[in-house]
Amino acid sequence: MTKKDILELKKRLNKTDCSITRLCGCYVDNNKNKVLTLSETFLNLDDEEFYKYLDLSRKCLSGTVGNNLMQLDFPEMEEAPGGRQQFLMGIKESGLKNEELLDRFYDLVIEHYDYTGNFLILLFKDAYDVITKTNDGLKLDESEEVFDYLLCAVCPVTLSKPGLGYREEENRIGARIRDWVVGAPDTGFIFPAFSDRSADIHSLIYYIKDTKDSRPEFVENVLGCSAKRTATEQHQLFSSIVKQALSPVRDDTEEVLLGLQESFQEIACPDEEDIYEQPEPVILTDDLVDEVLAEHKILGDAARHIKEGISREFEAEPPVLQNLIDEKALEKNARKKEEQQLRLQVQNLQKELAEKTFSAFDTGESGQVPDDGSDAAAGRPAPNVMLRIKPEKAAFIRSEIIDGQKCLVIPVDEDEQVNVNGVDTMI
Repeated sequence: MTKKDILELKKRLNKTDCSITRLCGCYVDNNKNKVLTLSETFLNLDDEEFYKYLDLSRKCLSGTVGNNLMQLDFPEMEEAPGGRQQFLMGIKESGLKNEELLDRFYDLVIEHYDYTGNFLILLFKDAYDVITKTNDGLKLDESEEVFDYLLCAVCPVTLSKPGLGYREEENRIGARIRDWVVGAPDTGFIFPAFSDRSADIHSLIYYIKDTKDSRPEFVENVLGCSAKRTATEQHQLFSSIVKQALSPVRDDTEEVLLGLQESFQEIACPDEEDIYEQPEPVILTDDLVDEVLAEHKILGDAARHIKEGISREFEAEPPVLQNLIDEKALEKNARKKEEQQLRLQVQNLQKELAEKTFSAFDTGESGQVPDDGSDAAAGRPAPNVMLRIKPEKAAFIRSEIIDGQKCLVIPVDEDEQVNVNGVDTMI
């Protein structure tokens, strides 16, 4: 399953190209009771309802492949009679018209969907006539196959917020009537999977809104698939392993973690010349772990704990390097480094400017301050007194009236040298 496969399905879910034939569903209250079931011919819905349901179906094809959207495979036992794959196949082939199968499916979801509150289970039946494409992406007027599939969306239903509104019947402003609103789905799936523009009955596409919680119980008990971690969960687990190993021995754990991710990014991301090509995913191996830890001088017990943690937690599912990278954190860290570098450059330039300006008043052998007439050329009279002092002394200069004459007073320490018009002067 690729991003192109997902987009091909998603772009069809509009009023013009939509071929969804049937919609079924079950509304469940917070006590896990079935409040109502629905069964509709999709194209017969009123436009307002049609577009709302269509939008809910599109949400199950949104997000990032590998994070919000994952392809899950069925174990062999689930493809045998009585298995979950056969169960879903039966619902699909019935065209959502077998009420007994639908009730069993609703019961499964109700039992294993971990949510406190009301929710709506929706099932869509669609058939996509997959048009043949040439190698350069041009469509031909003939069909490769008909992709016949189910789309399920599980949507939380919440009470609208209290507020004031215009009550037309009473012609007054009063408390708005609160009602139950169907929200965007937080869990869903498509069966079978759409992979390489073809149906794959041995797997399905699983959707999860909150990538920090992939709902493994739902995956295993409702869908019959082995649970997989999202990219976000893999990143969080890897970060936890590194921090637990380094925190007892190092104070710069966050900086080291960012450094490891930068190394992963260099390995996983393509060169600039290949930026338009889809890079092959790089899997985290033991050799890569050893290489990156050595690069960042992580040795001894800390390295051993990290390698053992990765081996233990990712034994069944070695992660893709890209999943272990927090791109936003790396971008923020890169900006921070650039700002620090710029501040350092500014400080160096200020120092160079101060040194050059101070040396410009060095008169050499003549003992006179050069007069290049710049002030006169600018229409300003040349100053009678020109004073150059190191920046660190400038703050101590003050003006005083001495014997009725305005004077500048410059404090001078015993060990400080004074030079007036290029001539060393004793004070």
